[in-house]
Amino acid sequence: MAAETYNPWTIVNLVFTHLAEAGLHPTLGAEGHPGEPAAALLRALGIVPTVEGDARVQAGVHEELAALRARVLGPGETP
Repeated sequence: MAAETYNPWTIVNLVFTHLAEAGLHPTLGAEGHPGEPAAALLRALGIVPTVEGDARVQAGVHEELAALRARVLGPGETP
């Protein structure tokens, strides 16, 4: 049987909705990007977040690819 997968933000939203319905006012990432606090919440629930779902990783990949393109093709050039 294949492992089940979930969108991590769906789980975070479910937890926050439950907390808000209980009269609490949860915050996530008040000090910056919410990715790491969200990942910590998922790990606390026994869920292992994957790198593929981390927008920070994707942004870094896009920046690195843009830098490589600029070095190889020159500034402003696209393949």
